[in-house]
Formats: sequence, C-alpha cells, structure tokens
Amino acid sequence: MHTHEIAATWTYDDGRMPWRRALGAYIAEARSECLRYFRAPGFLLPVTLFPTMFYLLFGIVMNHGADPNAARYLLASYAVFGVMSPGLFGFGVSLAAERENGLLTLKRALPMPPGAYLLGKMLMAMLAAGMVIVLLLAMGMGLAHVHVTLIQAGSLLVTGMLGVLPFCAIGMFAGTLVKGQGAPGVLNLIYLPMSFLSGLWIPLSMLPSALQRVAPLWPSAHLHLLALRSLGLGQPALWQNVLILAGFALVFFMLAARRLRRLG
Repeated sequence: MHTHEIAATWTYDDGRMPWRRALGAYIAEARSECLRYFRAPGFLLPVTLFPTMFYLLFGIVMNHGADPNAARYLLASYAVFGVMSPGLFGFGVSLAAERENGLLTLKRALPMPPGAYLLGKMLMAMLAAGMVIVLLLAMGMGLAHVHVTLIQAGSLLVTGMLGVLPFCAIGMFAGTLVKGQGAPGVLNLIYLPMSFLSGLWIPLSMLPSALQRVAPLWPSAHLHLLALRSLGLGQPALWQNVLILAGFALVFFMLAARRLRRLG
C-alpha cells in the first residue's frame, strides 16, 4: 500500500475527515451562508439601509457646510454603527431561530467539520460589514466631500471587517439564551444602548461624565477609536484597543460554545 493510501486509511479509521474534503465542506458552508443571507431582503436591507440613511440625514444633510472633521467623525461613527448590525443580528437571530426549529441539530449531524458552521456565519458577517463600509465611504466622499486617502479607506474597511467579530461573538452568545421570536428584541436592547453609550450618535465629550467613564466597557467604544484613527482623527493606543476587542470576541465565543455544548 502506498504512503498516501495509508494516510487516507488512517484518516478515515480515526474518524477525521481528509483535509481536501474538510476544505470543501468549509467552502460549501461559507458559500451557503453568504447566499442565504444576501438573498434575504429582511436581513440585507436593514443592515445596509439603517446606517446609510442615518449618515445621510445626520452626517450629511444636517451637517452641510459644517467643519469637515465633523463629517469625517460621523463617517467613522456610522461605520461602527453599521458594522455592529450584521454581527449581532446575523449571528444572534439566526442562531436562536436555528436552535428552535432544529436546523442546528441537523447541521451537527451532517458530515462536516464543526467549525464550518461558525466560519460560514463569520464570513457572511464580515462581507456584510465590508459592504456597509464601502457604501458609507462612497456617500462620505461623494456627497459630504470628505477627503479620504486610499490608505485611510482601506484601513477603515479592514477595521470594520475584522471589528465585526466581537459582535458576532456577542450575538452568538445572545442566540444561545433566547428563542427565535425574542432574539430581535433582546439584541436591539444591546445594539441601541451600546451605540449611544459608545459615542456613536453623540460625541462622548457631550455626555455626562458618569457615562464617559463607563464607555470603555463597551466593545463598540474601542472599535470607534480604531475607526477614528483609520481616518486620521486621534491617535489611540492601537494595540490596547485591538487586544480588548479580541478579548471580547474570545470570551463571548467561549461562553456561547459552552452553552451550545450543554444545551444545544
């Protein structure tokens, strides 16, 4: 028996999937998740329309002729606001519904790596976040005449697409706690207050000092600092904010995984 045949036999005998089939399963699941959500107007339209409409109204129309840095600041703010949505709702609502209707149990029984389901949803959320960032950049540069260099635009895009991951983790954990019908309401109770308390709608300097002191408790506040930095506004401690966001993602993914193992 040849070496590759021995390796293949050993792989099947100990219950592991050959790497080529595993890679195919990851790709198929990621493609399926992306197509499923991007063909669903009930998910795609709110994710893209809410931040773009808010930026158009508050960042462009109501700030017409104001300080150019105001439009730049609001571009970063509504970019973070838009990025939070596909993470929280793309994971939270869908996971809660799939647990309730038995789809998650079916997926667990399929011959695919356990991580394929998670990776597919993460890729979907990252692509949706990237779409929101591109739309906001187009509006900011085309309508608000915000001067953004190619490096700044790319930095904001990367920041948004990676910055969605902590909110995926929070949404995933929330999806393990509630049923499908209650998930949107619970996630809105997280999404909207967190946006306000992070200075996305009103600068933190205009909020009461007590609210300013608790702002670092929210991942959106740290992502906001990184988004501002990517557009040339402020110089926060880059790695400190990155590590805090990574910590949020790790902790909530672990909590969600623990609940799924225990309760399904």
